[in-house]
Amino acid sequence: MSKKPRKPPVIKRFKAWAKLKRKIQDSTNIPEGYKEREIWWISLGHNIGVEEDGKNDNFDRPVLIIRGFSKYQFWGCPLSTTDKEGPYYHPIVVNGNVSKVLLSQLRVLDTKRFISKYGMLNKKDFAEVKQKLIDFMS
Repeated sequence: MSKKPRKPPVIKRFKAWAKLKRKIQDSTNIPEGYKEREIWWISLGHNIGVEEDGKNDNFDRPVLIIRGFSKYQFWGCPLSTTDKEGPYYHPIVVNGNVSKVLLSQLRVLDTKRFISKYGMLNKKDFAEVKQKLIDFMS
């Protein structure tokens, strides 16, 4: 049995992320409001190992709001345009673009990370995402 060769390690920009993270932490920029089903560009950061990273100078990526807990924190699942298959990914279309919801990357996030609203997932697709999360955790 042959093993797939491992991908070369990604060069991380931890110092740049630490500088931006400090700026986000000190920010008083809290959005006026957000709703479940919305997709926001969020500064997700540089993370460890297989945890999903943000990209670009803001270390951002689109995140689907799963459940809001307060004006300061929510559960979110990052999205990816990489074609991934399996029980931990759910395909959606937002603004005409196909993405995968990364169900295994569900996490609590602070609303200080919000950059801008990207779109809104329709009710039917959102219900499917929520059911997959429930099934995944059962």
